[in-house]
Amino acid sequence: MSTYYWDFFGPHAERTADHFKRHLEGFLRENGCDACSTGVESQGDGHFAAYCKAPLQHETLIERTLKPRRKL
Repeated sequence: MSTYYWDFFGPHAERTADHFKRHLEGFLRENGCDACSTGVESQGDGHFAAYCKAPLQHETLIERTLKPRRKL
């Protein structure tokens, strides 16, 4: 399982990350990625990231379509 991150910075980072997460959840539903989980986290002032934890079978779809900024 991999975790993908989309980072947002600045005074509106939290709202932007939350908004992106809602679109991410819709994408995952539409593409049958029910085993994925999502959330929003912060690593400091002015930073928030939307994330998706995805099993191996969904990695290629997420990487090619959504182009995450980070992968763990």
